[in-house]
Amino acid sequence: MDDKKTLLENIDKIHTTEMGADRIKKNLDLGNCNAVDFCKYKILEKNCSIYKQGKNWYCEIDGIRITVNSYSYTIITAHKM
Repeated sequence: MDDKKTLLENIDKIHTTEMGADRIKKNLDLGNCNAVDFCKYKILEKNCSIYKQGKNWYCEIDGIRITVNSYSYTIITAHKM
């Protein structure tokens, strides 16, 4: 199964820690937005480029890169590119 399909089929497993959510909000200037919901929405967009490198998935869209651990489905971080 290809990596993108694996991630999309497990979208409901994607989560982050409280510190991770704070880091994502800070890095992407999200304010009080729910960081996990924001990231899931971006990952599900048709033009999101998803690739796996080592133990992580990288999801790139709209000038941001979201890093998700491929074993735990934890969003590690997200950055503006």
